[in-house]
Amino acid sequence: MIDYELFCRIHLLHRQDGLTASQIGKKVNLDPRTVANWLKQERYIPRKSPNKPGKLEPFKAEIVGMLERHSYTAKQIFQHIQEELNYDGSYSTVKKYVRKVRPKRSQAYLKLSFSPGECAQVDWGSFGSVNVGETRRRLSFFVMVLCYSRMMYVEFTVSQTMEHFLSCHQNAFQYFGRCPSRIMVDNLKSAVLRRIIGQAPVFNPKYLDFAKHYGFEITACNVRKGNEKGRVESGVGYVKKNLLNGWDISDFKVVAPNCSQWLDSVANIRIHGETRKKPIDLFAEEKPHLKPLPINLYDVANVSQVRASPQFRVTLDTNRYSVPAEYAGSDITLKSYPDRLCMYHEENLIARHTRSYDRYQDFEDPDHPKELLAHRKKACNQKIKIRFLKLSNKAQDYYNELEKKRMNPFHHLRKIVALSEIYGCEPVARAMDDAFVFKAFSCEYIANLLEQRKRILPEAGALHLTRREDLLDITVEQPDLNIYQLKAEEGHYGKGN
Repeated sequence: MIDYELFCRIHLLHRQDGLTASQIGKKVNLDPRTVANWLKQERYIPRKSPNKPGKLEPFKAEIVGMLERHSYTAKQIFQHIQEELNYDGSYSTVKKYVRKVRPKRSQAYLKLSFSPGECAQVDWGSFGSVNVGETRRRLSFFVMVLCYSRMMYVEFTVSQTMEHFLSCHQNAFQYFGRCPSRIMVDNLKSAVLRRIIGQAPVFNPKYLDFAKHYGFEITACNVRKGNEKGRVESGVGYVKKNLLNGWDISDFKVVAPNCSQWLDSVANIRIHGETRKKPIDLFAEEKPHLKPLPINLYDVANVSQVRASPQFRVTLDTNRYSVPAEYAGSDITLKSYPDRLCMYHEENLIARHTRSYDRYQDFEDPDHPKELLAHRKKACNQKIKIRFLKLSNKAQDYYNELEKKRMNPFHHLRKIVALSEIYGCEPVARAMDDAFVFKAFSCEYIANLLEQRKRILPEAGALHLTRREDLLDITVEQPDLNIYQLKAEEGHYGKGN
């Protein structure tokens, strides 16, 4: 039963803030189904409780007394009041009442304290899914918190694989400028391969090597003891409540810049609820106690052996990436980084691609198929040359002349072979024979000669006049050629040549 004030608040949160029944339930500490029922009512109508006492009413004092004496189960209490006190009600009623009145037993925890630079805690968080290209992926975020100052680093990813886990550590160290002496982790597989109660944890060899490079120790929490890294657990919850709550993320690309700004302008300059100081101020005290970073970065790549397909592709997470065509079918060493992929063949780098988190995409470097295309072009040119040499007995000599005088003889060979398909082989062979006479070696000459011979007109016949037959009797006098002889003697002949 709720009062009128709470009824008004529920409707106000729904109308003005647009919250759902589930979101309102979290704010007012009510079951979402209860909130949904009250949202259906337009006005407040108090629900009258029945005056008739239930069957369990006379036994409630006995039940409470039993629970105070010992942690009996609901089944034991039901059997006791049924056999000893003649209770004739249902077991579900007893179980519901026991759940309601059973004293809450909360486990006590020691409050851990850390000295400056001593320890950091890390953990993963998840928050729904996000658009990546044309697909959607689970949105994860990595959190590292320095235990003394509560200085926080957050990085969003769409994967929690080993290379991402180590890369996030590395980026956190770069953000802090230094490294803690110890890192506390949960029993996730990237850090702990096997954990048996009473035995030392078996750490992931890759994570151990990473820790050795940066000089920190690994501490794994006990099984089902997440409270031991309460600082980072609180940090994960803070990210969800402060940064992500109500944020409609349209695309994964917008997350990183917003997260960076939030860290510098909100998370690390707020007054922390436990220390009552700003993390950035306490970090100034803690930083000198942190370990300096090594000169070289650790190689966080995940190394795997793959085989290139006949289409000279390597597949990772449904996406395909090209290698040079000559490595098709070869064994390739693939190094997967969060942002890039590197392919090696016998320790030689042969391909490099930007890593994509979309799905079913194909990425080809324009230089990779060049060798294959070159071989195909050579094979095609060889076939063209064979067809050309069959056109004439002088074809080889003609090709030799083309090589001497032309930069690209195969260009002419292809066109001459094409002309043989149009005009026939014999006319082309005859045109090549004529080319030796005039020393003209090109596909254009062959084409012109073939076209001219195709256009030769038949010899003209006798002239027949149907009108003005008297023109046939015209007599033409012989011209006087002496005039040319006179001009030649005067030096005019040939003038202007």
